[in-house]
Amino acid sequence: MTTLKTALFALSFVALAIPAINIQQYLTPVLLNQVKQEHGNRAHHRVRQWQRLIEKNQDRDEAEKLKLVNDFFNREIEFIDDIKHWGQEDYWATPLETLITAGGDCEDFSIAKYFTLRALGISEDKLRMMYVKALDYNQAHMVVIYLPEPGAYPLVLDNINRDILNAQQRRDLRPVYSFNGQGLWMAKAQGLGNKVKQRRGFAPWVKLIKRIEQGQ
Repeated sequence: MTTLKTALFALSFVALAIPAINIQQYLTPVLLNQVKQEHGNRAHHRVRQWQRLIEKNQDRDEAEKLKLVNDFFNREIEFIDDIKHWGQEDYWATPLETLITAGGDCEDFSIAKYFTLRALGISEDKLRMMYVKALDYNQAHMVVIYLPEPGAYPLVLDNINRDILNAQQRRDLRPVYSFNGQGLWMAKAQGLGNKVKQRRGFAPWVKLIKRIEQGQ
């Protein structure tokens, strides 16, 4: 979960191209050895599992990719609030940081799933991260949504309800806005809403992309 204040602050988001991770270039032998030496065998095993998931499932259909990725991170990662996990109120971890530490909050789950789906070849046009209000908890929350085709209701990948469901079935979530590297959309009911023009940068997002590009 995250705070509503943090979620609303992200309306200052600016479109920033999201690189699709090339897993062979990203997880070099040097980096994998560093993970093992600095974080131990369990962390190394999780990262290698992630590597194999991406390398071995490129030819799966998109429905299978969604399930594999959603199940993998929901199984391997424990929910931990940022203040306890990172000593910061709001820290957006890279997928590698999340796997090494085996923990993260809703944003970290969503970021890891999003970038893994992109690495598996799913188009950015079909993927967004969406801030919602989790009504059962009365808190802001983040999920990944997948758009099977234009005009269709999206599918929701979540760490609360671990089944991949159509947005119409998730009456426990109230959409606020969604975004990807192409821009920001204000949500309307259970649909996708209208694209919003923004001029200011969203610092956590910009920092996240830079850390991924640096191999973190």
